[in-house]
Amino acid sequence: MPDVYATAHGPLARLASPLAARARERRHARFFALARLPPGARVLDIGCGSLGLRALVGDGAAERQLDVTGVDLVERPEYPGPFVRADASERLPFADDEFDLAYCSSVIEHVLPSRRAAFAAELRRVGRGFYVQTPAFSFPIEPHSLLPFAHWLPVGARRRYWRLGAAGGWEQIELLRRAELRSLFGAPVLAERVGPVVKSWVCVRAPAPDPR
Repeated sequence: MPDVYATAHGPLARLASPLAARARERRHARFFALARLPPGARVLDIGCGSLGLRALVGDGAAERQLDVTGVDLVERPEYPGPFVRADASERLPFADDEFDLAYCSSVIEHVLPSRRAAFAAELRRVGRGFYVQTPAFSFPIEPHSLLPFAHWLPVGARRRYWRLGAAGGWEQIELLRRAELRSLFGAPVLAERVGPVVKSWVCVRAPAPDPR
């Protein structure tokens, strides 16, 4: 399991990294049950980074059979598999329903709100199903900076506060509410909780049967 906060800095990142890694392990354990992928499923990992979904694939037979293609805004020469540089908020270079599943974990909050509808439409276009996870706006800790209440502040105040956090350089990240995610994808939105508090939202639609 990779270090979730490997590129962050400071004691907050060192404390948060094992907690975040365990949360991702729990999420991945639910992934197959929710996505109901067929054997040998083709998965498009949008915003894959250097490893993405491949870093979470374990030793199970179904997991080993996944055919994962990575997509990111920048080149990823270290990515261990098929990779395409593209912007999912524009036009992805794939046919309609080319993949069994479009997978997107902790990415959509980085997309400008004005581009999210186009981003969601592309995921729905290229995948017969989708799995989208994003941190919840209602959670009191901003998950990139690890600062309390940072995402609830106006942008100007948030930018000044951001320097105290673990994220390093400034990025305007806009976390989503449940209703927005549901509106974008038109599918049920599930809650991931830390105790009684919702930490993340997961919106999932299992692949429809392939008519071909």
